[in-house]
Amino acid sequence: MKKTTDAEKAAGETVMTDTEKKSPKAIFMDYALITLAALILDLGVYLFKFPNNFSFGGVTGISVVLASGLSLSAGTLNFIINMLLLVVGLLFLGKSFAARTIYASVVISVILSALEHFFPMEKPLTGEPVLELIFAIILPAASSAILFNIGSSGGGTDIIAMILKKYTSIHIGTALLFVDLVIVIAACFTFSIETGLFSLCGLLAKSLVIDSVIENLNLCKYFTIVCDDADPICDFIQTRLGRSATKFEGEGVHEHHHKYIILTVMKRSQAIQLRNFIHATQPGSFIMITNSSEIIGKGFRGLN
Repeated sequence: MKKTTDAEKAAGETVMTDTEKKSPKAIFMDYALITLAALILDLGVYLFKFPNNFSFGGVTGISVVLASGLSLSAGTLNFIINMLLLVVGLLFLGKSFAARTIYASVVISVILSALEHFFPMEKPLTGEPVLELIFAIILPAASSAILFNIGSSGGGTDIIAMILKKYTSIHIGTALLFVDLVIVIAACFTFSIETGLFSLCGLLAKSLVIDSVIENLNLCKYFTIVCDDADPICDFIQTRLGRSATKFEGEGVHEHHHKYIILTVMKRSQAIQLRNFIHATQPGSFIMITNSSEIIGKGFRGLN
């Protein structure tokens, strides 16, 4: 199950050793993305998860279960638990406790409390629980994917994972999955079997959606181009697309013609331009285009 991988990302990648190497603009963009991800998460949680008592795990899941037996709302409980976990994280993790995780956790809690204060909801948004379950899965999962992709997390139980990673040999993915299952089971007894089953479906689907979103965010096109004249194509890649390429010589096996082979990687929008350019200028070229979501190197992702 890919949930283990996501949990490890949340626990391991939140510490960004190269933050100080980033430009102010890059740091600003990171925090802007964190803010956007926090808003997406809170909309999914407040509009679809809380009104239906869906409990997929994490702090929001705990808040939903506890709110049924306490006089406090789920949003207030979410804020309190997140703040307590932040204090625990600062005590146990110290400097390694990333600033962006603190920021994300605070922003998520504040936005959720604001939504609860200014837009109170007394019942589900629609009368279709399956439809609301889909949005309760997709929006928070997309938010988590954005956070994981920039090396951050939404705090909450991810902080517990970071502490476990630092002080114990417990497998983080297994531990978090166990906690989530306990919350789902608690939802069955607290609300109803139907709500528990909905929550279980959400738990199983969440990790799949997160992996899918992360993969699409990082999706690039890998070109292998076999052509007669490499210079025009390489010039287009460098000057028009701002990318680089590697070329080497080859020979066709069938007719023993001299060929050039070009290797290059770029984003999807750039790939369309390159494909159209080759089709217009050298239609006899042979092009192989492969999807790749894990490109490591200058201009893409660093190997940290």
